[in-house]
Amino acid sequence: MSEATGMEALDYAQTAFNLARAGDTVGLSRILDLGLPANVRNDRGDSLLMLASYHGHLEAVRLLLARGASPEGANDAGQTPLSGAAFKGDEAMARLLLDSGASADGKDPAGRTPLMFAAMFDREDIVRLLLSHGADRQWRSASGETAASLAAAMGAVRALRALAVGD
Repeated sequence: MSEATGMEALDYAQTAFNLARAGDTVGLSRILDLGLPANVRNDRGDSLLMLASYHGHLEAVRLLLARGASPEGANDAGQTPLSGAAFKGDEAMARLLLDSGASADGKDPAGRTPLMFAAMFDREDIVRLLLSHGADRQWRSASGETAASLAAAMGAVRALRALAVGD
């Protein structure tokens, strides 16, 4: 590949990442039609799906999933799209990812699960959603924390209640 062709490919990929962040389904569809793989990743390991989901773009995520993007694709930090949705409190996105095959118990390198992120940040509805999809409320991270212990440390009363630990 020539240097010019390599630069064009990088520009092409960068455009795709920008389209995913912006939720531009028309642009994403066009660039995928040109042959860009749906699971392409940037220099931090973020996939198009990770970026679209983190920025709350449901239709872009639906498109990427339909084009073969993996709902389990973790970035270089081990974060999954579902963990991002749990952290942000995006219940609709979490539901879409779960319904598309994301694991309710997908763990990062420290053993933290989406349930732990939802619990820490008092995302009661997402805690309930994850539990309804089989999330393990007793799982312990590498440092021994559970979703309930993390919620308690953060004062996340609603999450504790959803975990059936609180008042």
